[in-house]
Amino acid sequence: MQDDTTTISELKSAMGAFVAARDWERFHQPKNLAMSIAIEAAELMEHFQWETPELGAERKAAIGEEVADVLAYVLSLANVLDLDLAAISAAKMEKNAAKYPSERERAKKTWS
Repeated sequence: MQDDTTTISELKSAMGAFVAARDWERFHQPKNLAMSIAIEAAELMEHFQWETPELGAERKAAIGEEVADVLAYVLSLANVLDLDLAAISAAKMEKNAAKYPSERERAKKTWS
């Protein structure tokens, strides 16, 4: 699977099949999945906690594994809640575009 040839639907289906093959549906309650996303995101942050790491191949691979863990739980949560990730992402980007117009944001010199 590659980003330029794999759809979100294919990722969700693959994640669903992975979970089903292990009979993990019983553990995949929305609360548990949301907590797992936060836990995996914290593990991702650990890679950057005290320093800006040089992103050699080994470090980048370790960071990529944590990103994949976060994505796996997001896909699982989307499956459990029957969320259309493309639709909700597009709607949120539209909402954020109205909230943070590019003209205003580009004009900012610093964060306030």
